[in-house]
Amino acid sequence: MNKVVLITGGSSGIGKSIGEYLHKKGFTVYGTSRNPERVEDSIFPLISLDVRDTSSIYKAVGEIIAKSGKIDILINNAGVGITGPIEEIPTQEIKNNFETNLFGPIEMMKAVLPQMRSQKSGLIINVTSIAGYMGLPYRGIYSASKGALELITEALRMETKSFGIQITNIAPGDFATNIAAGRYHAPVIKGSAYEIPYGNTLNEMNSHVDSGSNPNLMAEVVFKIIQTQNPKIHYKVGAFMQKFSIVLKRILPDKIYEKMLMNHYKL
Repeated sequence: MNKVVLITGGSSGIGKSIGEYLHKKGFTVYGTSRNPERVEDSIFPLISLDVRDTSSIYKAVGEIIAKSGKIDILINNAGVGITGPIEEIPTQEIKNNFETNLFGPIEMMKAVLPQMRSQKSGLIINVTSIAGYMGLPYRGIYSASKGALELITEALRMETKSFGIQITNIAPGDFATNIAAGRYHAPVIKGSAYEIPYGNTLNEMNSHVDSGSNPNLMAEVVFKIIQTQNPKIHYKVGAFMQKFSIVLKRILPDKIYEKMLMNHYKL
């Protein structure tokens, strides 16, 4: 039987690329969107789901199980960016980010785990970020939410391994998607202590996204993970230097690594 895949945030960007790739490989793919009726070009079904709304999560998961009888793979892809000086980001925006990037994926996993446990099989792939391996200036909230999901994955892997369920992380670097358009940007406040360094960093970040990798690369790695009998805990996908920055953080003294980041961001 075809494997049934559920991808959150499947209407654009990385999620759409993964869904299209797996659909063409013969998987039964369901994507999700907060407003699926607005999406006209999806080649796989989109179901209404907001990862910040628990009732919509359980409704969508129940709908897929009713249609297909199972869920083999969950890809927690829905996420949102956030930038700004931590001092100046409204607390509500910080909470909103964690609702989407951390609590939403946790609720998604809670929703599919009973079905996967009854199947005695299942695979969950959490899309995190290379930014989640380090605290980046003016991206600290995003780094924290994605880093927390990495650690949740490590713990949940051990809790569910005896049920035949596999859980892994895949951390992308910068990809050419529309994520910057949906990102919350704290405004660059004229006269603020952060006006110049934050403004410069914001321009730098946007240029990285615009010149990022093709999201099809993520789709290819996801497909390889699905075919792997015993997936690794962590996967990183992106430019060499982005992945190498994780290695440097592991081997360099903290203050030298901090100085390297500050030089990179011209701080």
